[in-house]
Parts: sequence; structure tokens; C-alpha cells
Amino acid sequence: MSASAPRVAVVGATGAVGSTMLAVMAERGFPAREVVPLASARSAGRTLRHGDGELMVRLLEDAVIDGFDIALFSAGGGVSREWAPRFAATGCVVIDNSSAWRMEPNVPLVVAEVNGAALDRHEGIVANPNCSTMQMVMALKPIHDAAGLERVIVSTYQSTSGTGQRAVEELHDQTQAVLEAEELEVSVYPHQIAFNVLPQVETFKDGDDYTTEERKMMAETRKILGDESIPVSATCVRVPVYNAHSESVNVQTREDLSPARCRELLAAFPGVTVVDDPAAGRYPMPVTAAGRDDVFVGRIRRDPSHERCLNMWVVSDNLRKGAATNAVQLAELIVERGLAGSRARALAG
Repeated sequence: MSASAPRVAVVGATGAVGSTMLAVMAERGFPAREVVPLASARSAGRTLRHGDGELMVRLLEDAVIDGFDIALFSAGGGVSREWAPRFAATGCVVIDNSSAWRMEPNVPLVVAEVNGAALDRHEGIVANPNCSTMQMVMALKPIHDAAGLERVIVSTYQSTSGTGQRAVEELHDQTQAVLEAEELEVSVYPHQIAFNVLPQVETFKDGDDYTTEERKMMAETRKILGDESIPVSATCVRVPVYNAHSESVNVQTREDLSPARCRELLAAFPGVTVVDDPAAGRYPMPVTAAGRDDVFVGRIRRDPSHERCLNMWVVSDNLRKGAATNAVQLAELIVERGLAGSRARALAG
């Protein structure tokens, strides 16, 4: 490996997204001269598989943060708020997967295929969008470019892996308990998730009828697409699915756009796969999207209530494109464009 290749930290490496980041880096052959997994004291000392080798998890502390070119963060907003500026101050470019920095005016919020050019104005920290926003804007971008967006209404069907490994385990344990007529435990979610649907993803702030997840989707969509005038309404729902989020998206365009032309635009957009033959039972589903990096779109049809409205069904693996894969793609773009290394150190100085 070249001495000029970046040295990369993965903060929160033992979590669901962090471990997926490591896997995606190995799969894509990311050109790092060294990858260092960092985590809390609880996980420090563990050994993780990475490609054909193994990596030892190190404790996240001041003594280890110097000398990195890129740091991929997926350790929660509190950790990101505390540690991302410290890494950036050393000349490292931080790509953060939490919500801590997404709406900061000086922090680019980037989806690689949608607004990758926004990376050019980074000041040491780059934000990875919310997983639900990520897959939706992948479908919206080519539509917005071609016909403009007048209004977007989205209802999500979000998997338990979006909450973390404990939530996945809770779904498994509750399902088993229901099937065996045993008493089940509720801890991660406010209600039973097995064989149930929860119309609440994240929390309600005082005086707000929309959850924090719904507010993220509304605000982040406008920031990523660079158009604060787009009205967005979201209802976010948790469903008993292990992995991959689904979304029903209703799009009202400024100019007329036929379903056929919409399919053509989406099929030509990088990272999007159109699966749209419902009569033959072909449409995107979580079980077929899981483990894959593309965003899958189907059920593209005219909304009979409005001549410039389309309905579509959007599915994506929330751990991969919704989080880890996009973060690695951003790291690749940063390396390709020379936005790390000396440039980042100059910004830090």
C-alpha cells in the first residue's frame, strides 16, 4: 500500500453500522494504509475481521487520535459532538453518521451520487444523512432535476436494525415468545414490535406532533437537494422487519412527468435499480434489498387524484447505502479529490 494512502479511524467500530463500514471498506478495496477501529472501554481489546485479516479494537481516547487522514464515525451524537472536532483539529476529515452535525450550516450533508460536489466546501466535518432520507433523495434527485419537486409526502416502514442490534434481538425474542405463548419483554421500543406496527420512530419533542425522525427527513431532504422551498411531509413507522427500510413516496412535480419517463430517469441514475413489474410480482422488498448497496424503486404509477403526482415504492438496506456504504463512498471521493491530507491540515491550522 502506498505511503500516501490514507490512515483511517472507524469510531464505533463494534456497532451495527461501524462493523458494516469495515466490511464495505474491505469489499470495495478502500485504499487505506492502515485502518484502526476505535470504541469504548467495553469493546476495546476485541478482535474484528477485516478482509483477510484481523484488527484489534482500541480505546477511543486523546492519546490515539493524532495521525489520521479520515475518520468514519458511527458512535452516536454525544460521541460525535465531543470527538469529531478533536479529530478535525488534527487535520483529519470526519465523516459522521449521527444527527449531530447534519443541519449545521458549515457542515456538508452529502449523498455521494446526489450532491457529492458539496464535499469541496468541508471544514473538517462531513455529515452522512439519515438512512430514510438517504434512500428517498436517491429516488427524488433525478425527478427534481427533470421536472422539479412541488411537494413530497412520504410514509416509511423502517426496520429494527435502524435502532441497533438490541432492537433486532428484541424482535427475534418477542417473535419467539409470541409463537410459544410465553410472556414477552419490552425494553427497546415503547411497545411490542413483534407482530405489530409502531407509528413512532425516535421521539416527540414538547409541543411537536412530528417525531425527530420525521423532522430529520423534512429538513435533510431540502438541504441535500439544495432547495429550501420543497414542502415535505413525513410519517415514520417502525415495522417488524430485521433489515432494510421501505417507503411509500408521493411526488408532485412542477412539470408533467409520465410514469414511463420516471422509470427511465431512475434506471439511468447511478445507485438506483428499478424493479417495476407488479403484475408479475416484481417490486422491491426488504428481503431482496438487504445486503445490497443500490436503492430499489418500483410501483411507479400515476396518482389518480392529481395530474402531476406520481406514487412510488422505495426500498434500501439501511445499514449499507443508508449508512455505511455512503460513508465509505464519501471517503473515496475525499481521497480522489485530494480533500484530505494537506488540505485538511491547512483547514485545521
